[in-house]
Amino acid sequence: MAVAKYTGILFCDIKKDAQMKNRLKIERTILELTQEELAAKIRVSRQTINSIETNRYVPSTVLALKLSKIFNKAVNEIFTLEEND
Repeated sequence: MAVAKYTGILFCDIKKDAQMKNRLKIERTILELTQEELAAKIRVSRQTINSIETNRYVPSTVLALKLSKIFNKAVNEIFTLEEND
């Protein structure tokens, strides 16, 4: 990822084929939470949690921040960008 700083604004050149991976299932298992329990804590459906875990849905910034608070981890410790080959 190319990063350039211009007049105090940070610009990122992220390729269109960038994919986001996550450790949501791992972190949820560490806390011994079911998908249903985690969903209730952040007020989403169990299906939303399942879709994030299976990389079918990329969460909003607000949802990612709520998850980071639950797991007491930085967002980038849970979610990472990876580029396809």
